[in-house]
Amino acid sequence: MKARKAWRVVREVIDEADVVVEVVDARDPIGTRNRKLERLIMEEGKPLLIVMNKADLVPKEWAEEYKRKSEIPVVFISARERKGTGILRNEIKKLAKPLLEEKERVKVALIGYPNVGKSTIINTLKGRRAVGTAPIPGYTKGKQLIRLSKRIWLLDSPGVIPIDDFDELVIKGGFPADKIEEPVKPALKLISRILETRKEALTEKFEIEDFESEEEILRKIGERRGLIKTGGEVDLEETARWFLREWQTGRFTLFGKGEERPQEFKWDFEDILEGIEKDLLLDPRRILWKYGDELREKLDNQKRVGVREIEGFAVGIATGFKKCGPAVKLLEELTGKHVLASECFGKKWKGVVVVME
Repeated sequence: MKARKAWRVVREVIDEADVVVEVVDARDPIGTRNRKLERLIMEEGKPLLIVMNKADLVPKEWAEEYKRKSEIPVVFISARERKGTGILRNEIKKLAKPLLEEKERVKVALIGYPNVGKSTIINTLKGRRAVGTAPIPGYTKGKQLIRLSKRIWLLDSPGVIPIDDFDELVIKGGFPADKIEEPVKPALKLISRILETRKEALTEKFEIEDFESEEEILRKIGERRGLIKTGGEVDLEETARWFLREWQTGRFTLFGKGEERPQEFKWDFEDILEGIEKDLLLDPRRILWKYGDELREKLDNQKRVGVREIEGFAVGIATGFKKCGPAVKLLEELTGKHVLASECFGKKWKGVVVVME
């Protein structure tokens, strides 16, 4: 849907609605609130409520401060966790009450950017699966009224705020990170926004102390993740995809909760990986046959990890585990890739060699 047509649909929804709810991602309120939309609603004289969804991903103290400073009524909820929806229901009823003195029925429209959780909120308010949900933009087709109470109805419609800028589309989760051909630009834009709002989200999570640019931060993230390509350089594109994927899925937010385990391993095996790349070895058994003795020398209770991109694949090595399964899982988590083949070795302390895609 082109931007002009999309805005026409949004205006139609505002005209039809008696109360408008703007759904916003609490992780990125600056990026997912739309001032143009809010201005249109105010000009129409319609009551407006801002719903900050995914509030389970932000600190309670911050949410309360944001709500206190806002000139527009704000409700923080987590639709998937079913938290705060009772408060949302009460706020809607409060806004609808004066209108019910003149109207037989009040229609409430939910409008927001793609992927902020519009349909999930409707389902949660209704208490059963009233409309379909999907993490893609423009999923809701047509218009339908859903009964919230005897005289209050939810207007479910394609009230999707258009995004003209592709980078913004990616950041807001409207385009899958894995399918982006050129992911570096949106990743750098996201890093810039995080630096402006809460740079600790980057510096604390990735242990980055000194940097001169957004690209340097991205490069250091790639180093931490072991996303190295031929020649030993950081694979910026793969790092950007990983970073955007973490943001889109909510595994990385502006407000870290300290739930992630510290990285209890050290990066290693650079010499071995260089030899593997030089010999173009993409079979774990052949790698073990040639480098098994060197790898077994490092089998102790210290976890060691190494990853190298080779000809479109990734070779990973992990040692210092009591079982091979956790070693494989760690390599997949670190790279965001899937293991195609693996070989386990060792007795008391074990290691794995994997090829990933």
